[in-house]
Amino acid sequence: MPTGRLGAMFGVPNVGLSGSDQIADRMIEGNFLTVGAVLALLPASFLVFRKPVLPDAVFWSTLMLAVAGPTAVSVDMLSDGWRSDLAASLWITIAASLVLYAIIAVLAKEAWRLAPLIASYMLVLAVLAVIWFYFAPAKASGTGASVWVGLHIAISIFTYGLVTIAAVAAFAAFYQERELKRKRVSNLTKNLPSVSDCDGLVVRTLAVGEVVLGLGMFSGIASQFSGDGTFIDVNHKSILTVMAFVVIGLLLYAHYKTGLRGRKAARYVLLAYLLLTLGYPGVKFVTDVLLT
Repeated sequence: MPTGRLGAMFGVPNVGLSGSDQIADRMIEGNFLTVGAVLALLPASFLVFRKPVLPDAVFWSTLMLAVAGPTAVSVDMLSDGWRSDLAASLWITIAASLVLYAIIAVLAKEAWRLAPLIASYMLVLAVLAVIWFYFAPAKASGTGASVWVGLHIAISIFTYGLVTIAAVAAFAAFYQERELKRKRVSNLTKNLPSVSDCDGLVVRTLAVGEVVLGLGMFSGIASQFSGDGTFIDVNHKSILTVMAFVVIGLLLYAHYKTGLRGRKAARYVLLAYLLLTLGYPGVKFVTDVLLT
């Protein structure tokens, strides 16, 4: 008989659940949500095969479906408090990136053309999150975090989502430029934004990301000070974050000063994304894998 929250969906009362029953119920519900979220990403990933790709009702429906799946998983995972394990971090990253991308797709010219690449990358992360969900236990960080800690977490997720979108746009520019030089045309290159549109999206997204990352560094200092009275904890996470901030700043300066763009700019964007990845989900991987 279904029990717990899953049972409530079928009108079955939550009566006499043992600890093992609650865990089993939670696992069943998690299975449905995570598998459903992965499947929800497939239609947007397959948009590249649609001829032609247009920002029509079909497009926006598939994008909203892609946003809804990971968002539902993230909300469910956080319903009992903040989780610090790698699986939760990946799902939250996926949800934040897709929500931000949906907003950007509405506001920015030609950004909607990145949907197949964004969705495909998120699909890869989702599969990794599902795998890790079964191989590593959930880790709760508690619910008594200060306002500064909560603000720092929110800003970090927002920043990483923005830089993720910038990295995908940079990769698209890199790929487009390479294929043009090789004089090769594919269905993917036809549907991607132009190199100039990708460059514009990268610069605007990184400019916002740099400001938010600076706020994140300030909130991190504030949360550290509110916790133990020190201003900064010098560790690999803080060092990588500062390095990413410097790389993004130098890239933006070079763009406005010398017009740096295309494949050369893409390398710096991907470097900044690598640094942030090592500093955010990379930390979760170390704590979940290497230190267990």
